[in-house]
Amino acid sequence: MINYIFRRIGYGMLILIGVNIFTFILFFAVNTPDDMARMNIGGKRVTQDAIEKWKVERGYNKPLLWDSHQVGVEKLTKTIFFERSVPLFALEFGASDSGRDIGYELKKRVGPSVALAIPTFLLGIFVVIVFSLTLVFFRNTYLEFWGVALAVFLLSVSGLFYIIAGQFLFSKLLRLVPISGFSAGWDMFVFLALPVVIGIVSRLGGEALFYRTMFLEEIGKDYVRTARSKGLSETVVLFRHVLHNALLPILTSTVAVLPLLFLGALIMESFFGIPGLGSFTIDAINAQDFAVVRSMVFVGSLLYIVGLILTDISYTVADPRIRLG
Repeated sequence: MINYIFRRIGYGMLILIGVNIFTFILFFAVNTPDDMARMNIGGKRVTQDAIEKWKVERGYNKPLLWDSHQVGVEKLTKTIFFERSVPLFALEFGASDSGRDIGYELKKRVGPSVALAIPTFLLGIFVVIVFSLTLVFFRNTYLEFWGVALAVFLLSVSGLFYIIAGQFLFSKLLRLVPISGFSAGWDMFVFLALPVVIGIVSRLGGEALFYRTMFLEEIGKDYVRTARSKGLSETVVLFRHVLHNALLPILTSTVAVLPLLFLGALIMESFFGIPGLGSFTIDAINAQDFAVVRSMVFVGSLLYIVGLILTDISYTVADPRIRLG
């Protein structure tokens, strides 16, 4: 088990290094340090002296990957890549291109993102599982047919439509919830109610169809026929046996949501004015703030890898048939 964990961590580190290098090259292939300086200073008529000053203040006046004027190891260390990317592995994010402390911004904004993502994730899992098991319970009936049709319809509609329609109906017409904004304390639930509902509805269609297929596969197995032969009701068979054996695949399929719990929903936070990490990332993209985007990509990759490792470990522990050698 220990060797397995260390091997997975090693794979994860290689992936992080690859993501870091790829992100760095991609951004600097699109924007040079001069372009970034001109964007942050503002205007196309910025003098070259102002650009050079901006680059010196933020460390962008050095070579990107290799400094041939240095000696020994400093040829690699005295570069933009080493000074701006390597500290990320110690979770030192530094300052953004606009001068803000990225670490402070992350700590300040993680609360609203988690407040939105956790209820959306937990309630969404509950609603999807209940809806999928209901379709399986009423299989080969009109209720299943229309339930599947509803799921396909929900899957076919863009999440952006749910946001705009929800704001128009519940905020503008019915005036039940604010159209956007965020507040701490108990008022937070008023501002998050509509985003949470929209988040659940937008993921219901695709995940319900996936879980329904998984549950239908489970009910054809021998242990289900044995349970029915013992006189157990269909409800007990579905919720006690089928659901229990399908939890591991469900856990595996939901690991992709782990970064969402911390990074926030990009579009959702932007439309509802929630000051979380998602809106922070969107603002950085619009401002072409390379330092912030690079940090958010790194954090998202790290969380996703951690989720995959935890899922692999839980899967192997729960299923003794899997060898860890």
